[in-house]
Amino acid sequence: MTLFKSTVMTGLMALALAAPVRADNVLDVVAPFEIQSPEPATSGHIFTRMGIAETLVDVDDQGRLRPGLATAWAVSDDGRSWRFVLRQGVRFHDGSPMTAAAVAHALEIAQGKPGPVADLPIAAISAEEDALVITLTEPRAALPAFLAESRTQILAPAAYGADGQALAVIGTGPYQLTALVPPLSLRASAFADYWGQPAHVPEVTYTAIGRAETRALMAESGDADIVFNLDPASVTRLSQSAAVQVLSVAIPRALLVKVNAAHPFMDTAEARQALSLAIDRAGIAQAVLRYPQGADQLFAPAINGWHNSALAPLAYDPAAARALLAAQGWEAGPDGILMRAGQRFALTLTTYPDRPELPLVAAVLEQQFRAIGVAVTINSTNSSEIPAGHQAGTLDLGLLARNFALIPDPIGTVLSDYAPTGDWGAMGWDNPEIVALAQALARGDASVSEDDGDAARARISAILQAELPVIPIAWYRQTLAVAAGIDGATIDPWERDFGLAQLRFAE
Repeated sequence: MTLFKSTVMTGLMALALAAPVRADNVLDVVAPFEIQSPEPATSGHIFTRMGIAETLVDVDDQGRLRPGLATAWAVSDDGRSWRFVLRQGVRFHDGSPMTAAAVAHALEIAQGKPGPVADLPIAAISAEEDALVITLTEPRAALPAFLAESRTQILAPAAYGADGQALAVIGTGPYQLTALVPPLSLRASAFADYWGQPAHVPEVTYTAIGRAETRALMAESGDADIVFNLDPASVTRLSQSAAVQVLSVAIPRALLVKVNAAHPFMDTAEARQALSLAIDRAGIAQAVLRYPQGADQLFAPAINGWHNSALAPLAYDPAAARALLAAQGWEAGPDGILMRAGQRFALTLTTYPDRPELPLVAAVLEQQFRAIGVAVTINSTNSSEIPAGHQAGTLDLGLLARNFALIPDPIGTVLSDYAPTGDWGAMGWDNPEIVALAQALARGDASVSEDDGDAARARISAILQAELPVIPIAWYRQTLAVAAGIDGATIDPWERDFGLAQLRFAE
């Protein structure tokens, strides 16, 4: 093990990942996401991405649903009863069979914890021979998409304590957990009795490294084989290295500013539009993020049915921004910052360094807002401060990355963010029309289904574009550095799977 690696890990690898880099065909994965515990509600996204746990429904790289642990599903005519046919011959990593009763048990536990299942109108979850039956109190057309979310992963009954808390990660994936050291590492080995195509690499490790610069150095030095979430400067540097290959793909995630629309400075659509007009999206995308373009609306083109090509694109026009604010009664003070009724237009922008691009973008926004007379103080802190500020009503602005692929049908995120508003969505703002449209889409009502719901989705996008309870800046790209000598690496645009089972060491 190199001196660099032992210094960075500060003893962690000695505890959990004793093998040296690439020794004994071990593949090392590094990403910024910490492992809180074996609990799917808090760390399930790590276990599904590492191929340890699986969900009933899977998703392909186009966002289309496909069989997972369920091979097929059907809904009753009234939309209130769903039957999921379970894959036969599946075994959990402890050797026990995956039965309908075991699946029902896992989902009943998930229903009682924070996550997508808890918010669904579920009346009952029951086992029926080789199938799972979910009975709803009202229709939910997107139910299969909700069951593709990582917190609905299916673990063996032995994984849970009597209180329903997960004590171990006993999944069904191509890799089985062999060591777990929260919050930073795990180790897994190929599962010999996997129901599908077996993994080629016999052992994998995962390490959470918060600093993007450190992750990039580990990729460059060979101290890691697969490295996710690279900062823009490192992407440029690593792209010129023969030691690694850098992959990049557009993903259904938006970089946006969450606005406290109840704040007296931002409680009109015109004030929020002024802030939007101050943002040079193309400049931020190209100079800071190294992306080809910024976002001209909230939903990226890759989010089928939600991207509204008829919308007038979000523009960059500081002069128009100043005019809108002047019409709101703001006048420049001695230092150029706007004043109104003795109050200075000063705000705090809260963001977090887990995603290395966010503090960089925040620094640019501070300058761009100042150019229209708005003073911004940057608070770079824990990501949890944004939902906490939402709940307390103390948040002014939040710079964040919002993932519309957590539930493969974006209606799940739209419901939680805007219908009604949620911790990561709109704040101090509501729109009854969006609530009605989103809930009708979720139910699969005939009123919105004649054109497959496209008109309803387009209307939701148009309202968000006009009202700007959140201000889009860029559509994300996921980046990955792969060590030379590893074949088969790809990026899942829906961020569900690291694709480890398909990797091979080159001969």
